[in-house]
Amino acid sequence: MAVEPGVRVGQDSDASVIERSWDEPETFALLFDRHADSVHRYAARRLGAEAAEDVMAETFTTAFQQRFRYRTEASDARPWLFGIATNLIGRHRRAEARRLKTLGRLPPAAPGGAAEETVADRVAARVSAQAVSGELAGALARLPARHRDVLLLVAWADLGYEEVADALGVPVGTVRSRLHRARRKLREALGGSDPTALREESDDE
Repeated sequence: MAVEPGVRVGQDSDASVIERSWDEPETFALLFDRHADSVHRYAARRLGAEAAEDVMAETFTTAFQQRFRYRTEASDARPWLFGIATNLIGRHRRAEARRLKTLGRLPPAAPGGAAEETVADRVAARVSAQAVSGELAGALARLPARHRDVLLLVAWADLGYEEVADALGVPVGTVRSRLHRARRKLREALGGSDPTALREESDDE
């Protein structure tokens, strides 16, 4: 049985928690407990730890205020929450670009063992924060914001195409198109390697 991230077997779905919070506002804290860490990690990778605190807090404040508009047929609230977080990150585009460009000027890591894999290998395993350095950071900084949003929601928030579409309020075809273009630009910038190695999903997934 598939269980959404952050939810244990036997627990209410995110949608049930949100619906209960309509009459019992304190219940919304369960959603924070489940997903605050992942939202914070996503924001920190994009903006740095200090700004991530503000983005995470504002994400859940906004979600609480908008909880009556939540579509309860969506049992997993992650696309909704990451969509809010991405919109908030959009207010910090310049800060994100500066951060990526700064990381892009860092010297490459010294070669070593498995703990010091190449950037491409690290991203293929779902881009870690440490992987965002060197040429990859510079390439990400040069992506159009709408393409970077799609790429990083898949790579860092670990959302599927349908979930990214829900998060951004765009058709799935647009997600696929933007992701394809983002990956092509990264390959061109990184000498032909594909540092994302994102899973391909069939249309019925």
